[in-house]
Amino acid sequence: MDEVTAQAPEVRGDGFEGQRFYVVPRPVAREALQAPATSRLLVTDAGFFPHAARHGRERTAGVGQHILLVCADGSGWCSTREDRYEIQAGDAVLLQAGVPHAYGASPDRPWTLWWFHFAGTDAADLVAAARAVAGGPVSHLREHAPIARLIAAIIDSLSSGTSGGLISASGAAWNALAQIIASGRRSPGSALSPAERAVEHLRASAPHRTPVEDLAAMVGLSSSQFAAVFREHAGVPPLRYQTNLRMAMARDLLDGTDRSVAAVAQECGYEDALYFSRQFARVHGLSPSAYRGRTR
Repeated sequence: MDEVTAQAPEVRGDGFEGQRFYVVPRPVAREALQAPATSRLLVTDAGFFPHAARHGRERTAGVGQHILLVCADGSGWCSTREDRYEIQAGDAVLLQAGVPHAYGASPDRPWTLWWFHFAGTDAADLVAAARAVAGGPVSHLREHAPIARLIAAIIDSLSSGTSGGLISASGAAWNALAQIIASGRRSPGSALSPAERAVEHLRASAPHRTPVEDLAAMVGLSSSQFAAVFREHAGVPPLRYQTNLRMAMARDLLDGTDRSVAAVAQECGYEDALYFSRQFARVHGLSPSAYRGRTR
């Protein structure tokens, strides 16, 4: 939300020549997060910082939205509770909402950065999917230019100051995040962390539920240690992550088949269709029938 300048003592306070950015007024953002067309994914801020010397941020309590950073040129760094990462041109960084982090441009080759902040009911799932592919917050993109073009379109859409612009920006953000999930990859030769191993197991075994104690034993950690590292990695607790996997499966079945709600519930691991409907409505704000009917 506050990408304009860094807070470090060496911050450049007058911005960066050629920069572009837009911040959605907070009352507008709050209202848009309640609207059906933008409740699942909403871009709240977006920008472009070329050759951003001395740019950086340190947020000891995180920030209220998820953040995507795409390095188009130069280099920089990023640190989370997991590790410190060197960022090069072609890298995308996804930072989870509410998680402490810091990042900055390299002093000798300051990065050119495209970025946006986003929120919504599906935002955490998209971040978790990208992190699972990349093995952490940094995705090494096969081609970053299409993502940069989408972020440029997001800035243009937000700058219109209209509800249609918000919807258009949401669509471009979906496209950008989907491309990162589809084309991003982990660093060559990197080993899976305990949280990544757990995520791979959960994705392979969904919709079957695995108790947290079993997941912890599987990766050689205590339950409390595992819960902490898993949340750091996936952005949500293990049980919530498993529910999100089930709900993603449910959305696919409701969108792509004519199976009854009861049949969808069974296939997603819920014996009780009423309980499934309550869980679905809690996550999506709509009952399964209403969700299916929104496009029919």
